Amino acid sequence: MNFIDYYKILGVAKNASEADIKKAYRKLARKYHPDLNPNSQEAEKKFKEINEANEVLSHKENRKKYDKYGKDWEHAEHFEKAERQQQYQQSQQQGSSRGFNENDYSDFFESMFGGRSSRRSTNSVKFRGQDYHAELQLNLTDVYKTHKRTLTINGKNIRLTIPAGIKNGQIIKIKGHGGEGINGGPKGDLHIKFTITNNTKFKLENDNLHTTVNIDLYKAVLGDDITIPTFDGKVKLKIPPETQNETTVKLKGKGFPIYKKEGSFGDLYITYKINIPTKLTAKEKELFTQLSKLRM
Repeated sequence: MNFIDYYKILGVAKNASEADIKKAYRKLARKYHPDLNPNSQEAEKKFKEINEANEVLSHKENRKKYDKYGKDWEHAEHFEKAERQQQYQQSQQQGSSRGFNENDYSDFFESMFGGRSSRRSTNSVKFRGQDYHAELQLNLTDVYKTHKRTLTINGKNIRLTIPAGIKNGQIIKIKGHGGEGINGGPKGDLHIKFTITNNTKFKLENDNLHTTVNIDLYKAVLGDDITIPTFDGKVKLKIPPETQNETTVKLKGKGFPIYKKEGSFGDLYITYKINIPTKLTAKEKELFTQLSKLRM
């Protein structure tokens, strides 16, 4: 396996911050995304390289291992364990006259790889594959209903079911969809982080939705019926007479779907904002004056 300079691929310095890496990845991912470059093998290859670089450098621990071990960063734990064992053996040798014989060699590999044979080769050791890390950007309207989506990760298409109500920043793990194992070892896992953009006028808090509805003074004073939009269609509301400004009403079960609870929803909270009429005519001013005198 040849060394791949992930910093060079993303066009960032080795001391780049997490924010710099994220910014560079998003910019390049948009530029080389297969949807924007249909039938371009060069763009597809570049897109794979960008995702691979981001999977390593955006993960704090993986980046630390990559900086230290380069192309062998995936096996950093085994190298470190071997180094610790070697240091231990050296300290034992310093305290005794005996050398590092065949039995010591056997014990070393037995403790490191769980083997019993003194001649066991590291080529037969099974290593788990690399975990992949990806980011999926969706709109709030996209996750109102459970749906399927196909993702391309390192050139492989993965059919993914996205549950309704998944939250911004949430990470899900798809077992066995990471990198290939070494020497027949198990595959790694795929970790997908969701970035949800609210493309609606509703404010989402947990599973509840909040919105503001403007009503005129006359409806607030006299009462009326109004129709308002929700996520799943319009509903008719009755405004009681003498409704006050900032009055909030709750529509039960009209909020956002609750993650992995099929058929369960939060609530929708509606706050009324009363519009005071402007540019009154002389007649309107006269009538309001008469009304004010009746209230004295």
